[in-house]
Amino acid sequence: MSAPAPIPFIDLRPGDDEAAVREAIDRVLARGWFVLGPEVEAFESEFAAASGAAYAVGVGTGTDAIALALRALDIGGGDEVIVPAMTAPFTALAVIGAGATPVIVDVEPGTLTIDPSACAAAVTTRTRAIVPVHLYGQAADMAAIRQVAARHSLAVVEDCCQAHLATCGGRPVGSFGACSAFSFYPTKNLGALGDAGAIVTNDPAVAARAARLRNGGQADKYRHLEFGVNSRLDEMQAAVLRARLPFLPSWTSARRQRAAAYREALRDVRTVTVPPERDAGHVYHLFPVRSRARDAMQTHLRAKGIETLIHYPYALPEQPAFASEQPAACPIASQACREIFSLPLHPALPASTIDAVAAALADGPA
Repeated sequence: MSAPAPIPFIDLRPGDDEAAVREAIDRVLARGWFVLGPEVEAFESEFAAASGAAYAVGVGTGTDAIALALRALDIGGGDEVIVPAMTAPFTALAVIGAGATPVIVDVEPGTLTIDPSACAAAVTTRTRAIVPVHLYGQAADMAAIRQVAARHSLAVVEDCCQAHLATCGGRPVGSFGACSAFSFYPTKNLGALGDAGAIVTNDPAVAARAARLRNGGQADKYRHLEFGVNSRLDEMQAAVLRARLPFLPSWTSARRQRAAAYREALRDVRTVTVPPERDAGHVYHLFPVRSRARDAMQTHLRAKGIETLIHYPYALPEQPAFASEQPAACPIASQACREIFSLPLHPALPASTIDAVAAALADGPA
């Protein structure tokens, strides 16, 4: 009897979007314009509309989007910016890239998004902003975060890098603060064929300054008003993103359907726990579960041909890159990082695969 087919975590090859992606690439090649051209301008307009915002500014990466968003708000040297302990290190690295100091706080026990009460406790006279992360595609508690920000006159810069088209209380993520940052890394819900990012805002002054900062601080050709960087979304990636953007609503619906199927299949499984869905606007960039025997469980699943990944193995206070900031311990995030791992989930995932993964988890170590 042959072994069951392996279940990969993700397949990044184009699928139902293949013809559109190839046409987009051919269009750019035929035009011969590769940096800051009509594809970028069109994508910025289209992505802003899809995000429910007035402006989008294409940049090189999601990390640059956070850093340049902070700089566009005049946040930098001497300023503190609050970030969650449970996120990719790039969130805090972007704060450092803007010249500010990241202040790392713990997360809520269930959703693992930033804890608003921890944010309030971390505010000092130097605090200028909060960067909530909409982790795994689920919005942070934005109502509570906005209350903290308003009480202390802080800017909110949303890290939406995992949350394209997500909502919070029916309102699009990215619309709660001064601006927001998106990543289009290939694994994202809306992914490019390389690195790419965008800053989204309703403030024309922030959009204009972000556009200047991404292009070396140029106000017009060869005239640089301030120190900027070279972080320009290129035409090829913009064209690919334009081709894929119309597919995003159906892909998002498919992710939600598969996440619901996972939740049902795992309802009576006692070997893992599933973080709760706080808001129906969750877009399930990832589907994480928790296990006290994570390493053994991953080994068990690997033996059955099921690939899983860990997002993330270390809380930010445990990262050597931030040791000089002397971050406080964040026990909730640290415990989660020892237990969490992500199951395969993508828009084309078959229902039979979800059943197979659930059955393998049920047979795994507790």
